[in-house]
Amino acid sequence: MIRKKSHRYSFLILPAIYLIDSLLIFLFISYFDFKQPLLFFIIFDTIWFVISYFTKFYEVYRNTKPAEIISKTLKQVLIFDLSIVTFFHFLTIYPSNHFLLKKLLILNILIFAFKFLIYVFLKFYRSRGGNVRTYLIVGYNEETIKFKNILDTRLDYGYKFDSFFGKGDSPDIQGDYDDLKAYLNKNPVDVIFCSLKECSNEQIKDIINFADNHFMSVKFIPDNNEILGKHLKVDYFDYYPVLSLNKSPLDKPVNKFIKRLFDLVFSGCIIVCLLSWLTPLLGILIKLESKGPVFFKQKRNGINYKPFNCYKFRSMYPNHLADIKQVSKNDNRVTKIGKFLRKTSIDELPQFINVFLGEMSVVGPRPHMVKENERFLKKIDKFMNRHYIKPGITGLAQVKGYRGEVKTDEDIINRLKYDLFYIENWSLWLDIKIILFTAFHIVKGDDKAY
Repeated sequence: MIRKKSHRYSFLILPAIYLIDSLLIFLFISYFDFKQPLLFFIIFDTIWFVISYFTKFYEVYRNTKPAEIISKTLKQVLIFDLSIVTFFHFLTIYPSNHFLLKKLLILNILIFAFKFLIYVFLKFYRSRGGNVRTYLIVGYNEETIKFKNILDTRLDYGYKFDSFFGKGDSPDIQGDYDDLKAYLNKNPVDVIFCSLKECSNEQIKDIINFADNHFMSVKFIPDNNEILGKHLKVDYFDYYPVLSLNKSPLDKPVNKFIKRLFDLVFSGCIIVCLLSWLTPLLGILIKLESKGPVFFKQKRNGINYKPFNCYKFRSMYPNHLADIKQVSKNDNRVTKIGKFLRKTSIDELPQFINVFLGEMSVVGPRPHMVKENERFLKKIDKFMNRHYIKPGITGLAQVKGYRGEVKTDEDIINRLKYDLFYIENWSLWLDIKIILFTAFHIVKGDDKAY
């Protein structure tokens, strides 16, 4: 039995989004006194949709994250804005720069607002039972059970569970693999999730062929080796495909450039607007309380484990244990002004010099003392992976509560878990969120800041 798709009005969602974007562009055109507005509309609309092809602006799915939408929208509007400005000047059409930029800003705001309005509306609509897709899972194991629990919890994804097929003891299991096609002929679903741990290559090919002939999608759940859960890309050697692993979005030159540019601008602003006058003032207070340098310089391990000098405002009396012993609560090495500096994290501000020099980033895994790193390397698996990118002044682990003194192995394991998540899922929006959360924790106060 060949199944026909019947999702009522779902197929209209994307054309409706196209239409509204085109109407917004037409609204933009209407601000200008063109003799042939329709011609300019066609040109601008074509430019918009050509750009969207390369930015993948309209490739938004049920599981797409807000950070991805922001990233795609930023790319789309920035390239479009540059194209329009270039277009006006190329044809020697010169509206005032103020007028043009003002209208482009209005268009950008409307595009962003509409994009998120649609996103939020669809999430809400799906969580209330609309625009759902039915699915079944081939394979019954720990991974597939966890996956089903996620879809059961995240109603906004819009997936409705049908059944399992595999071996096990559960009322949700309808049968084993041999019963699958007969069941689907009578009870068609939209998506088949297939566990790679449970299915052979022949079974996978069979499922794909069946799904293609019955308008069903097939998606794969990796096993607990976690390799397929990473960022994989396909490279071709002549006609032969080879899978390679992208460890981080920062492997892409454009993302690396964006992060470096953000670091330069952010650290430059802090150095000029804050450190330029705060350093002399704090220098006097630090010197008045104890002899020694204003800055504390310590060897830390950076990207690719390369050592560098990490700068801080000195918060302790000069002591021979500074490079081998972490600061603990009520540590008598900390000065009075040092307690204030550490509590408010002001002592970390000179690290923006490290950021400007390219040794650190504003956001990234926090660098440890060399001695601490050597100790953790021997005990913690994958610890070296956190040195795949530049260390940061703040990081995801810190805003999640794993900052300061490491008292137990669990502290460093959890810190590593968040650091690796950050490396594998970096985005500019994630950096901004971490910076905002860091500012919030500084104002609120942190019990581990001592």
